[in-house]
Amino acid sequence: MNIYSKKQRWKFILATIAAIIVFLSLWYTNILVSQIAEEEKSKAQSWAEAIQRKAELVNYTQELFETISEEERKRAEIWAEANRRVALAPIDEDPAFYTKILWYNTTIPMILTDESGKIITSANLDSELSKDSIFLQEQLEKMEELNGQVKINYYEDQFNYLYYDRSIIFSELRNVMNEQIESFNKDIITNSASAPVLYTNENEEMLAFGNLDSTKIQEEAYFNSVLDEMKATNQPIEVDLGDGKKRFIFYDDSPLLVKLKLYPFIQLGVIALFLMIAYYLFSTARDAEQNQVWVGMAKETAHQLGTPLSSLLAWIEVLKSKNVDDKTIAEISRDLGRLETVTERFSKIGATPKLEQSDVNQVVKNTLVYLKTRLSKKVNFTHTTSNGDIVMASINVPLLEWVLENIIKNAVDAISGEGNVSIHITDQSQFVYIDISDDGKGIPKSARKTVFQPGYTTKQRGWGLGLSLTKRIIENYHSGKVFVKQSEVNEGTTFRIVLNKIVQNGRNIHSYSFL
Repeated sequence: MNIYSKKQRWKFILATIAAIIVFLSLWYTNILVSQIAEEEKSKAQSWAEAIQRKAELVNYTQELFETISEEERKRAEIWAEANRRVALAPIDEDPAFYTKILWYNTTIPMILTDESGKIITSANLDSELSKDSIFLQEQLEKMEELNGQVKINYYEDQFNYLYYDRSIIFSELRNVMNEQIESFNKDIITNSASAPVLYTNENEEMLAFGNLDSTKIQEEAYFNSVLDEMKATNQPIEVDLGDGKKRFIFYDDSPLLVKLKLYPFIQLGVIALFLMIAYYLFSTARDAEQNQVWVGMAKETAHQLGTPLSSLLAWIEVLKSKNVDDKTIAEISRDLGRLETVTERFSKIGATPKLEQSDVNQVVKNTLVYLKTRLSKKVNFTHTTSNGDIVMASINVPLLEWVLENIIKNAVDAISGEGNVSIHITDQSQFVYIDISDDGKGIPKSARKTVFQPGYTTKQRGWGLGLSLTKRIIENYHSGKVFVKQSEVNEGTTFRIVLNKIVQNGRNIHSYSFL
């Protein structure tokens, strides 16, 4: 028990140290991840603010263009009024001022028609193309659609009509404006923060997107789920481009930020996996080493017992020739036979024992006959079976007798040599169950799994090897199962052994879980 207690204590200490190391590592990593995540978040917010400022600039430019457009319309109206004044000016009035107004218009394309729509003249259009009447008619229709017409009453009820286009300067500025809007859209889609982005109208219909799966985003369900997630993550940016229509930019955390948030959990998983693999490898190496020790000790014990056994068998023949009492010789022969059985048991450790169909009931009976003469007379043994007297299973008889002896001796120790020990056998279709019960001091719940580990014992002079050896014989050599079926402190314990009824080529024909 002392060895086992120290082993458990060291396990607890090492586990505690490992837990502290893992906690400190995760704690420090989490601090670093939080700092990087905050920087990444700040970067995304800076991008959002920059987008907002650029949207305001675009909106201001749009308003400026509207102002320029209105000014150009006024200039066109002034030009039309100057034209009318020139036509109606009295002979004695100097029309130089109005003529200057007409001649100073060098940027606004214009077309003048009579009342019937016949083109009278044009200004600021391509000189070569202006010779083509079809071109002029197309330009007139375009100007009328864009700005309408300006009516010029040049004499009483006689009128001309003036059509005008945006100035060359305005058109160039408009091109710059369109490029700026296009650049604005690109900045949204290919943002420096690498954040997933959705650009929508006021009805939340997608206008553009960035850093999202181009095939999935076209699906309505996926689009709605992404949009809802973005709404929950960040406040959308409202965009006003000066056309009276609202647009919104929805964005999520960047993939790097998401990965950073998940990193501590991934690290914990990797550490846990590493510890499990390391524990498995060390346990496997330890078990292999223990098996080698078991096999070496068993073989050496069998070898050491072999020499004196051979000598003792020879001495029996000598005693027989000396006319020693037959009863004495019989008792000695029986004990020598038992020693031979023990030697055979040890010799089978490390080798694959041969399993044969044998009567489990008979093995139990033989074991009880042997033990009753060597254990306390105050122990009451009972042996019952639920399915007849003959219960066949695939076993190795000497090894199963060894198992039964170990468990029964533990039961006798549990009742302190005075009480009841019962063995009940249940015969089922695939398995045979052997239940060994006592009414002793019981086993605490915390120790029910550790009683089979090497070194566990409650005896002052015990080695803690009996139940460990029992487990190896049943599980490794018989492909069965042995466990504490039931135990209550100060009320008793029941061990259950599960054996296979049939094996073929050293392996079970049936593969079932032992419940």
